[in-house]
Amino acid sequence: GSYYYKRGTYEIKKIIQYAINRGFSNLIVLGENKKQICTLLHTHLPEGPTAHFKVTRMKLSKQIKNHGVATKHKPELILNNFNTRLGHRVARQLASLFPQDPEFTGRRVVTLHCQRDFIFFRHHRYIFDSASKARLQELGPRFTLKLKSLQAGTFDSQFGEYEWVHKKVLDTSRRRFFL
Repeated sequence: GSYYYKRGTYEIKKIIQYAINRGFSNLIVLGENKKQICTLLHTHLPEGPTAHFKVTRMKLSKQIKNHGVATKHKPELILNNFNTRLGHRVARQLASLFPQDPEFTGRRVVTLHCQRDFIFFRHHRYIFDSASKARLQELGPRFTLKLKSLQAGTFDSQFGEYEWVHKKVLDTSRRRFFL
């Protein structure tokens, strides 16, 4: 299961220690600016890695036209187009957020699609119109992630070892991608 705790003024290092002591497997910290979610910090517990993402194009379920209502079933997970070594690492970390034993009767699908170093998150339910026809109904939310950094171990902004950091000078070619 998942839990929501308001961060308040607690340091992320203390939150991570609390989560490890409670036996959590992942920690997600969302950052917002002007009531809009703009960053996502995902730490795989107890030993990392920690990924820092920029969040854009966030649409909640109620903002999506003709959205469906999610059931309690565990979703299938589709990881698409994570081709590089860094891409495999990020995909495995994101996959750790979801149960590895999907319940196919619920017909829920979570798709993480990587294209041009952007990760598109979509949540659908497939509906069978007849024996040979099926369609998708979006459940939401829908958002886009851009990896800013990947840190070995749990979050440590001062002494942490970064495996990868996005720099503006790396964006010289439109054909070179890291994920």
